[in-house]
Amino acid sequence: MKYMLLFMSAPTAEGAEPEEGCDFEEWVVFDKEMKDAGIWVSGHPLQDLTTCTTVKVGADGERTVTDGPFAETREVLGGYDVIDVPNLDVALDWAARSPGARYGASVQVRPIADFGS
Repeated sequence: MKYMLLFMSAPTAEGAEPEEGCDFEEWVVFDKEMKDAGIWVSGHPLQDLTTCTTVKVGADGERTVTDGPFAETREVLGGYDVIDVPNLDVALDWAARSPGARYGASVQVRPIADFGS
């Protein structure tokens, strides 16, 4: 079964400095462990939140484009990995091993929907 691991940054108070986090090397090691285990399907880090553009279409069909994310949140999606593992328990184990689950950050684990395609 395929699961997406969504790496969410630690929430910060407005104007506060972000909490000290993991370094790039921790991510390199984690990525290698997933690839060596044969479970990694795909994944990418995302550019800084300031590069985000949001599109919303109203009931009248009018398109609104805004800079930045639409949601008001202190957490930011920093990237994702898709893994192929036997079940949710194994996916949760991999999420817990991720540097993205430490330093006040979190990993959301979501099953990939299969519509028979």
